[in-house]
Amino acid sequence: MMSYNLIILLFSSFSVGFIHTLMGPDHYIPFIAMSKARQWSIPKTVTITTVCGIGHVMSAFVLGIIAVSIGIAVTKLNFIESIRGELAAWFLIIFGLLYFIWGIRSAFKHHGHSHSHHKLKNMTPWILFVIFVLGPCEPLIPLIIYPAVKGLTLQVFLIVTLFGFATIFTMLTMVLISVYGTKLIKFKFLERYGNAVAGVIICCCGLAIKFVGI
Repeated sequence: MMSYNLIILLFSSFSVGFIHTLMGPDHYIPFIAMSKARQWSIPKTVTITTVCGIGHVMSAFVLGIIAVSIGIAVTKLNFIESIRGELAAWFLIIFGLLYFIWGIRSAFKHHGHSHSHHKLKNMTPWILFVIFVLGPCEPLIPLIIYPAVKGLTLQVFLIVTLFGFATIFTMLTMVLISVYGTKLIKFKFLERYGNAVAGVIICCCGLAIKFVGI
């Protein structure tokens, strides 16, 4: 039978994962923008979003376990997470800006489906994955520190599982609601400039993280 404290901890893990993801538009806006611009199928959108979500959560989990193993203080972890946040924000800004430039260029080219088009198409999911692995997941680390220090492996596993499920579930919910919603909107402007618009949205998302702290 689970203890009362463990039940509270698991409930907190799910709740924090849900709220953290919902309050962080950077967890889902890039996927919405790219799914619309690249005309990804729903299965492809779900797969890419899920894989990036797993990478996002697992990178924080690995960092937390390494910190416990070598005795890094929580304050130092916060510093490391802030650096990861800076990197993720700048990568979003740069990726969005470059994607915007590419989108404008491709909109005015007669051969939109060039070799560079297909190369970028194949690279985009990997770029998003790297950004999300680098992105900080601050709330998870404090949740696993105590049980990890105490050697409570099952508790750590349950916390990471529930937190990860809440994170990915919320990401997918927001992405799919938006993707299905945008399918009802038909703008000829987006047919030509969809990639450029996606670049602007992703760049603005990175700027918001960097300068507003969302």
